[in-house]
Amino acid sequence: MVESGTLLRCYTGNCIEGSNPSLSARTHILRGSSIMGNKRNYAPEQVKQLQGSVKIEHTLAKNGAKKFRELLATKPYINTFGAYNGQQAVQHVKAGLDAIYLSGWQVAASANSQNETYPDQSLYAVDSVPNVVRSINNAFRRQDQIDVLEGGQGFNFAPIIADAEAGFGGALNAYELARNLIEAGAAAVHFEDQLASEKKCGHLGGKVLIPTSQAIRNLNAARLASDVAETDTVIIARTDAESAKLLSNDVDDLDKRFCTGNRTPEGFYEINGGMEYGAERGQAYAEYADLIWCETSTPSLKEAKYFADAVRGAYPDQMLAYNCSPSFNWRQSIPSSEELKEFQHELGKLGFKFQFITLAGFHATNYAVFDFAKQYRENGMLAFSDLQEKEFRAQVDGFTTVKHQREVGVGYFDAISEAVGASSVAALKDSTETAQF
Repeated sequence: MVESGTLLRCYTGNCIEGSNPSLSARTHILRGSSIMGNKRNYAPEQVKQLQGSVKIEHTLAKNGAKKFRELLATKPYINTFGAYNGQQAVQHVKAGLDAIYLSGWQVAASANSQNETYPDQSLYAVDSVPNVVRSINNAFRRQDQIDVLEGGQGFNFAPIIADAEAGFGGALNAYELARNLIEAGAAAVHFEDQLASEKKCGHLGGKVLIPTSQAIRNLNAARLASDVAETDTVIIARTDAESAKLLSNDVDDLDKRFCTGNRTPEGFYEINGGMEYGAERGQAYAEYADLIWCETSTPSLKEAKYFADAVRGAYPDQMLAYNCSPSFNWRQSIPSSEELKEFQHELGKLGFKFQFITLAGFHATNYAVFDFAKQYRENGMLAFSDLQEKEFRAQVDGFTTVKHQREVGVGYFDAISEAVGASSVAALKDSTETAQF
């Protein structure tokens, strides 16, 4: 069990300032020290026992984790948004973004293994996100092959940060999901502290938290999967304690203080969620995760500072993550254009090193297709010609999809045809793309 205050601490002169005094009073210094986010509740011998006799190199996951850690160490913050297929992710990279966020919400809506449209409630098959990770890396690999064939230095395999939701079960499920994400080439994984069987989008009601100690077991299981694979995968812990109203059980003293004493017909414990609860859970997870994320209900720098002061007051080097969610009405919350523009810079100053718009791929794609469909309905081929002209103008900024045959690798497979003595059936040379573009 996690007892209240056991994992909470602050360093002299660096406690929470301007926040709830009761939270500051409960923090204290623990004996000894540990590397932030690097704690393991298992022994090296156990890792070795689980590795088997054949060493498998997980090159994409290993390189991605290394790259992501280097970005975290050298940039004020990394910002990106959700992609749910390879072509979207390729455009992220070509437009200059450093990382790819793979949102479970978007996979549920549009890219799951069942080809269904689902809400974000863990209704899709557990292999769905690993499959999309694999798809994105395959798209990166094709771009890399094309670039090298044409004399370039290769394509940037941007690190993929993958949503593991609530783990689809217990610690064993969390381990297996993390293992599969690593094998697919994910650089980082994040787990939230909800009950998997009742999991909801962080901005929906009905969320049920699991005990703090159980969430730690899931984080530890993900770390174990990374250690067995020797990939140094970045582990991100998310808490939904700010807006959750239910708890699966009150086994941990840390959680008991937020229980109201009431039970639901399903047997869940009613709780008083809030930022204080989120901060306490954030502190508890800090020893086990590289980054900590508290899902919030509004985009608020004041709340962000409260959370950052609480977690980094206890763990000064702890990196944080922030969901710049499309579930927020941004202009309503932040009317000033200048403040909107500076919002992520200000978050970066508070220690939020990874910032992302979870569902921007869904919104951007749907709006772009809707807008073109409307223009096409009204103007016929003029609409596509206008789109094409925009593509032509974007080439100076790195956009390459104008030549769509090249984009998907026709030239690369022509090179294979030539290598095996079938050059007479090469496709690109006599194409309309070669003649007109």
